[in-house]
Amino acid sequence: MLSYWQMFIESVFGFFILYFLTKVLGKTQISQLTPFDFISAIILGELVGSALFEEKAGVLHIGFVILIWGGLIYFVEMITQKFKRTRFLLEGSPEIIIRKGKLIRDVMAKNKLDINQLQHLLREKDVFSLKEVEYAILETNGAISVLKKSDYQTPNRKDMKLAPQPVQLSTTLINDGEIIYDNLEEKNLTEQWLIEQLKEQGYDDVNDVFYAEYMKDEDLLVLPFVNRKNRNK
Repeated sequence: MLSYWQMFIESVFGFFILYFLTKVLGKTQISQLTPFDFISAIILGELVGSALFEEKAGVLHIGFVILIWGGLIYFVEMITQKFKRTRFLLEGSPEIIIRKGKLIRDVMAKNKLDINQLQHLLREKDVFSLKEVEYAILETNGAISVLKKSDYQTPNRKDMKLAPQPVQLSTTLINDGEIIYDNLEEKNLTEQWLIEQLKEQGYDDVNDVFYAEYMKDEDLLVLPFVNRKNRNK
């Protein structure tokens, strides 16, 4: 039976080596993982989990196995970066499942995708009818990219021949009743200014504000706590 101290040491070691490995491999968000990346992540977790409760496996064994597997993953990543032709084999490639408004049944069958699953993926893109779609591409991570028919595309300012407007990014000034002073400083604003803005909207205490958002030349967006009694529960 492993001692608590030994399990603690191996757990901490496994945590940091996995963290280091993810930094080296440079993985992005989960939604962008290919099937190969997903399986690799599961196996890495299983390797660490199994080693933690194996009495004969020590820290060096855990590190050795993880580094071997991580090295193989890194090798595959380097191959796909240097030799583009290997990407199709190792990562797969996007496939068109709707072309010029018509379903390509062979591609759907090849990817084990039925009509209900396709409709679900389309609804995630705010498309509720197949007649709206000109092209749909199934990406390597299982997501779908959609190009709507012109009649269903949202017109933009250029289409309407309107003058361009500057694009601004909103800044959070209060989150969960706490002032974010770094954001205030970044926007050259003061706490006194923020308090005055809150008072103008009927809030005398910052603790009454759940969220406040600032955008230049616009009124401060203030959202109060809906139920103060439930805040700390």
